[in-house]
Amino acid sequence: MDLTRLSRWIAEHATATDDHDTLLTGFCEALVGAGIPVWRVSVMAPALDPTLRGVSLNWHAGEGISVVANAHGADEENDWLLSPVYALVEKSESFGRWRLDAPGLEADFPVLRALGAQGGVDYILHIVEFAPGTALRGIAVSFCTREGAGFTAAHLAAIADILPFLTLALAKMSLAHTFREVSATYLGRSAAERVLDGQIRRGEGRAVPAAILLTDLRGFTALSDRVDPADMVTWLNAHFDALGDPVARHGGEILKFLGDGFLAIFPVPEVGPLPCPVCGAALDAATEGLAANAALNARRRAAGLPELAAECVVHFGTVIYGNVGTERRLDFTIIGRAVNEASRIESQCAALGHDLLVSDSFAERCARPLKPVGTIELRGLSRPMRIWTVPGETFDGVPG
Repeated sequence: MDLTRLSRWIAEHATATDDHDTLLTGFCEALVGAGIPVWRVSVMAPALDPTLRGVSLNWHAGEGISVVANAHGADEENDWLLSPVYALVEKSESFGRWRLDAPGLEADFPVLRALGAQGGVDYILHIVEFAPGTALRGIAVSFCTREGAGFTAAHLAAIADILPFLTLALAKMSLAHTFREVSATYLGRSAAERVLDGQIRRGEGRAVPAAILLTDLRGFTALSDRVDPADMVTWLNAHFDALGDPVARHGGEILKFLGDGFLAIFPVPEVGPLPCPVCGAALDAATEGLAANAALNARRRAAGLPELAAECVVHFGTVIYGNVGTERRLDFTIIGRAVNEASRIESQCAALGHDLLVSDSFAERCARPLKPVGTIELRGLSRPMRIWTVPGETFDGVPG
């Protein structure tokens, strides 16, 4: 079986794109065209992801591609321990073969029992390791047939010959995907896209009009002195979920966590149109986040656990969005007067008795009714600033 054309196509496809689905579909259809009776092919890869432990890309003849995302958790861990991939890894072996109609198979691997119940007869598994230090340890590729005689020696040899081309292409695609996802996890999606697009030199940045959202948890420092650090981290993450999920839902992006708070940005593409829909979305994110945090505190109160009230400020201004730091250690963030002003406004929440404060420049762009709080002096400003809040809202027991 001469699969030279397939190997060349794999290389060309992987060079031009990171499309896993088209790669696996073309690969499997070419095997069938060459007389190799594959019915199901599965590519299983670990993921470097805070929510996923791995991903499986499955092709079925006549059905196409399906993707199974495997989350972190006890159930997924148990599935892994009962998988043929784990069995090979534990024995430091890179190839396995199972007849799915063999007696006693039911006691071995649930996935093979399921494939056998669907008519699968012969199952082979290859494990390919990647070079150390590349973030991903390797991938597993399985092939299953419904042919009664199973795979012949010629079939197995042809698969073994072409497999290195497929796995090299998948390694390139997986690493590119991992690079993008890890960058987005630590930088934020928009910042990661800018960095990966080449904006990586210190001092590179551009002026961006934006709504700024700044949050902080009251009493975090005092509480952290009294409780177990592991509990503190768990509680902090729960509060960040409550406050941060609405930011993403309304089109914003958290740029950095500041100990017990975070800084988020909502870039405004067009400054002119008023009222500003982006500012409206930022205010919705702030009020929904504070409401979710208050609900979390109510549940914690009922469970006899300590609470962490939140403060939030929304502000509008032009910031520099780009790289700042040392020559070899950079932070992609926003800097500028507007960021400093937001921080100084946030420091007044407790004194003014409100969980949410809205700057005057933000209020001018927002269609939502606001209630004046007063006029305050901010260090570094030549004139006092009017401050607003949202009327009728109750967060942690403090009415707006």
